[in-house]
Amino acid sequence: MEHGAQLDHVLFLIVIILTMGMLFGKVAGWLKLPDVALFLVAGILVGPGLHLVSESSASFTNQFILTVGSALILFDGGRNIRLSGLRKVWITVSLLSVPGVLITCAAVSVAAHALLGLPMVYALLLGAIISSTDPATLIPVFKQVKIRDKVRETVESESAFNDATGSILTFSVLAIVTGGQAFSVSSGILEFVKTALGGVAVGVIVGLLLAFATAHLKLGYLREYATIALVVTALGTYWLGTTLQVSGFMATFAAGLIWGNVDLFKLDLNDKLNEMAHFTENTTVLMRMLIFILLGSQVNFTVILHHLWPSLGVIAVFMFIARPLAVLASALPDRRADWKWNEIVFMFWVRETGVIPAALSGMVAGLGVEHADVIASVTFLAVLLTILLQAGTTGAVARKLGLEERHPAIRPQPR
Repeated sequence: MEHGAQLDHVLFLIVIILTMGMLFGKVAGWLKLPDVALFLVAGILVGPGLHLVSESSASFTNQFILTVGSALILFDGGRNIRLSGLRKVWITVSLLSVPGVLITCAAVSVAAHALLGLPMVYALLLGAIISSTDPATLIPVFKQVKIRDKVRETVESESAFNDATGSILTFSVLAIVTGGQAFSVSSGILEFVKTALGGVAVGVIVGLLLAFATAHLKLGYLREYATIALVVTALGTYWLGTTLQVSGFMATFAAGLIWGNVDLFKLDLNDKLNEMAHFTENTTVLMRMLIFILLGSQVNFTVILHHLWPSLGVIAVFMFIARPLAVLASALPDRRADWKWNEIVFMFWVRETGVIPAALSGMVAGLGVEHADVIASVTFLAVLLTILLQAGTTGAVARKLGLEERHPAIRPQPR
């Protein structure tokens, strides 16, 4: 494709995706459904339906959008976590974010191996991809459905933390798949820990440096460029993390945590909160549109229909066995949180799959990994079904379990 034609193609792609995103976003608002479900429908319409969008999963444009979008969304997920709100539930959140992801991955892997016939390492890859939940879906849902702060903070924090864990786990398994390395539990754990801790170190160091240069009342020379510094932090930590061969996703998430809690370091961004909130909200909506409409446009219905019933079996295990096991293993040991059974059952149901699994699936497809078409089709169904069945019924489940609050407290803004 010549340079001029390629430029025209990318411009058309962005215009059509964002136009459809706005239209279907409005429809989602009218129907009171999470916007990502309608973005998927929009993608199916402009892709397999009207053939207006035919972007290959392996193209630079597709991979660029997935990478940048994932980094910005993960950064914002970290930025929206108030560490002070985790004092009572940090044990549960920690267990959900690491052992919980591993439990989910293991249960899905066994089901995928048995029902879809995937070789075990590819079944593990599928389990790793869909094992994390989605702050980009959960946070908008909890703006509509007001529930107890303890439960909301736990589920929202888990969804941000485990996105990073799921990403690291995916790339750890992917290294085995693409490198032809023999699987070793000890080496896999070591690589996982090294990648995660390295990413945390990069994110904390770079996040602190740029937060200090922006938020310090006397030495904050970048204060007037706070939103730009925010983007530089998010993308810069991801780039540096991958360059140093640690987790770029964990790096950008850790940097987001620093920016969301600058007050703990005697820094102040109070005068920039509204500006940054508007900017990040619009940016994450933009990235959700791009990621999910692209995902919908790349759906292979032939593969989905061919593997439909086994795929639905895997997703049933995912939703009704893996999630309860992960929650029970994480909540029951946490005596400090004093979990009630209605709260635990609510967490069984709230585990929407979304942006990061969708992006990871696209990245794997772009690498040409064997069985990527099956992995992508199961991921698509997991995203669609968990959003429609779970996000769409969150309010009803909360009311049934007596967790909805009529007059919720005002939530603190991230700093």
